[in-house]
Amino acid sequence: MTHIGIPSSLFYYVYFPMWKVFFEELKNVKVVTSGETTREILDKGVSEALADACVPVKVFFGHVLTLRNKVDYLFIPRIVCLNRKTVYCPKFLGLPDMIRYGLSDMPPIIDVRIDTRKMRSAVYRAFNTVGQILQAKKQNILRAYLKARLAQFKFKRLLRRGWQPPEAMAAVLNGRKSNLPADPPGQLRFAVVGYPYIIHDRYISVDVINKLRRMGVSVVTSDNPPPLALRMQRYDCGKILFWTFSDRTLRAAHYFAKQGKVDGIIHLTAFGCGPDSIVDRFIQYNSSSHHIPFMSLSIDEHSGEAGVSTRLEAFVDMVRRKKGEKMNA
Repeated sequence: MTHIGIPSSLFYYVYFPMWKVFFEELKNVKVVTSGETTREILDKGVSEALADACVPVKVFFGHVLTLRNKVDYLFIPRIVCLNRKTVYCPKFLGLPDMIRYGLSDMPPIIDVRIDTRKMRSAVYRAFNTVGQILQAKKQNILRAYLKARLAQFKFKRLLRRGWQPPEAMAAVLNGRKSNLPADPPGQLRFAVVGYPYIIHDRYISVDVINKLRRMGVSVVTSDNPPPLALRMQRYDCGKILFWTFSDRTLRAAHYFAKQGKVDGIIHLTAFGCGPDSIVDRFIQYNSSSHHIPFMSLSIDEHSGEAGVSTRLEAFVDMVRRKKGEKMNA
């Protein structure tokens, strides 16, 4: 049995259903994940990663270290471009090299390169290469790839219905079927925008989504709008942001603001992220032009739960009072 390690960080929140189904459809392959982020995992990453790296990269280092002695291979694909237009942040492109040369005694890394700007079939070619590395038969690779794409389709369909990635993963991979409860009349509705690996990592985000839900706020995130609706969004930057997640975050913020169906927008950002410093200003300007309350919440390895909770409570109270005043006017 070959054990493939997939760190529960970064692209995990976007493509894990596809990856897991693909590997486990091959013969004698088992996927091993590093589990949810903990203080211990973060501390491991902080001690090994570069000091000026953003907290998601430090967390990724910690997850990799958790898998070091448990797997035969680490799966860290070098994903460059998947939409033929924008590219991913250089930290994604350099992840395999950072792990290979920055950490000792690591298992072999499967770091296939995926860039759809060069060829439309780049994704399948990458999966085919992975299957060959694992010595799988060609027909098994194709069957596993098709089932993996189907799992990813089901995952994305649940996101369009308002599910968040952790909930959708459980439904697709574990067969947990349930319907999201309808929002009660008069309940606040917030859009939380940002990168999925920040929003949905409950430890580094200080569990913002569930905190808001416990305060009586329903939450939608950048993962929920239909892809076509996001592609149709136009923002006033003068040109398209060329980082994929930055572009998606800005488009999602514009989508929610123009819809007018949210009572507030929260931008969850990682301290020290250069592109985010630009995106944050554009979201703030766009929110104010649509008269939607906006809050920027910066997260790093030192973020305390009490401080984040206090800011969220203050923002929720402010929006609730504002909405009450409008209804009584």
